[in-house]
Amino acid sequence: MKSKFFAVLAVAGVLSACSSDSGFDWTSLTTADANASVKTRLRACLLSEANTKFQNGTLFAKGLTATADELTNTCIKKLALQSAGITSESQSMASTIIQNLQNYGTAQ
Repeated sequence: MKSKFFAVLAVAGVLSACSSDSGFDWTSLTTADANASVKTRLRACLLSEANTKFQNGTLFAKGLTATADELTNTCIKKLALQSAGITSESQSMASTIIQNLQNYGTAQ
């Protein structure tokens, strides 16, 4: 639990110091190659999710533990889906299928 606390605290500090106005390039920290270690991909995901929440103004909306749990769960799910071969393209395809079925159902 302490590691989550320090991880979120570190991310919040980095995000505060390097806001989008500073011209800092986040892509080097928020992206990871498919061949990167799980730890590297997890760190990239956590930073990306935290940065998104920070930019939306929702990073500090919940308590630290709740935010850390949310970020961790989101990234673990994303990494698991990627490992299973399910990408955003797959999700888009599923959405299209569902929408087509919905349109077919309403046309009947």
